[in-house]
Amino acid sequence: MKALRFLTALILAAGACLTGRATYLNAKAKLAGVLIRRAWEQSIHSGEPRVPWPWADTHPVARLRIPRLSYDEIVLDAATPRTLAFGPAVLLNGADFGKPGNLVLAGHRTSWFRPLEEITQDDTIRIEWFDARRGGLYERAYTVNMIRIVDPLDVALLAPTSEDALTLVTCYPFGHSPRSPQRYVVRASPLGPSRLTESPGAAVASSQQSTGRLAGKLLENRFP
Repeated sequence: MKALRFLTALILAAGACLTGRATYLNAKAKLAGVLIRRAWEQSIHSGEPRVPWPWADTHPVARLRIPRLSYDEIVLDAATPRTLAFGPAVLLNGADFGKPGNLVLAGHRTSWFRPLEEITQDDTIRIEWFDARRGGLYERAYTVNMIRIVDPLDVALLAPTSEDALTLVTCYPFGHSPRSPQRYVVRASPLGPSRLTESPGAAVASSQQSTGRLAGKLLENRFP
């Protein structure tokens, strides 16, 4: 009987530890998102890259939106495994923002790029970035014209192109299944040239409102 009670207590303790860890990781991810968005605002305001926390080895470089999916995420520099834990990121072999060629962004199938499961042909994708050389906030709109599921060794859609393109790539299938043997690739073509958006100051004010809402949600979840 004592052994049964001890086993029951051990199982309950293990369950509490796992629940606590999951809650901690969820809160940590939400806080990281707030800090990354704040760093993005600061970079727009200053015209210089800003790291989201002092020891970060990446920084925000753009904002990615898919209006029909209500998708809105900050894009990080350099798609390393560490960086991808905090958001979608730029593959270094692709074109840079505002430059000719194939701009390639990667994200995890379980989080940042999970919404791509619902993307369809002709959806609009918007990319916003700060051009330090020209001193302004620019945006370019793209339309989805190809969705492919490919083998990991098939990197044709990730290769440089002579025409301008935006490519989003993640593992497949979506979700938390232990295996992801394929890749899900979305290719989009520009609807027009990049354009200067609202003044950086106005953009910062708009982004600050978004960050305020995110921080409010974080506090609400942390202290119910």
